[in-house]
Amino acid sequence: MNTNLLVWLVLPYLSIILLIGGMIWRYRTDQFGWTSRSSQWNEPSILRWSSPLFHFGILFVFLGHVLGLVIPQSWTSTIGITEDTYHVMATVLGSAAGLAALVGLLGLLYRRFMTKSVRLTTTTMDIVTYVLLTLTVTLGCWATVHQQMIVGGYNYRDTIGPWFRSIALFQPRPELMATVPLDYKLHVMAGMVLFSVWPFTRLVHVVSAPVSYPTRPYVIYRSKNGHLGSSSRHYGW
Repeated sequence: MNTNLLVWLVLPYLSIILLIGGMIWRYRTDQFGWTSRSSQWNEPSILRWSSPLFHFGILFVFLGHVLGLVIPQSWTSTIGITEDTYHVMATVLGSAAGLAALVGLLGLLYRRFMTKSVRLTTTTMDIVTYVLLTLTVTLGCWATVHQQMIVGGYNYRDTIGPWFRSIALFQPRPELMATVPLDYKLHVMAGMVLFSVWPFTRLVHVVSAPVSYPTRPYVIYRSKNGHLGSSSRHYGW
């Protein structure tokens, strides 16, 4: 098996297996650990701007990836979006979202490792998570700037997009990645490694939704009446 097949055929499916299987395993064995483990009480000032900046930035980056990789180029052409128009929109909006995510991430990194109270709560998997996040986001920003602004433009919807869909449809076409520029390849590889370790980090909180919050009972830390047993349920609203 050559390197091309190993990286663009075996690694994608391995990362998918680890992502899905790891999520199921984590949910079945560690529901109490299914959290982002908030450290807001350690240092709120930097977190106040860096966290929203990173999360909103990465959300729009994700939406951009869905548009660029999941939706075929022919579909956007059908509704009147030309390749030139898409290129400008993707470059401008993608760069803005990527920059926001990167700046927010740098703020979180500074807070994590320069604030003693936060640093003391940092685990080995936190460090792995931050390294992979930083690598993936930085490589993505560099690929956009280098290929779309400096080199003159690269239509990844002719290669990376069809490759991504072929993996999802279990009709893999690893040969599509052979001519992809190196910076895009490194970005995709970093992303696959990140997804492989995702279930074993605090990133699992991304797939959690507070759907039960409106009907959950109050969290009582100390009861004034001294009654510790469970009684009739009082909702939090």
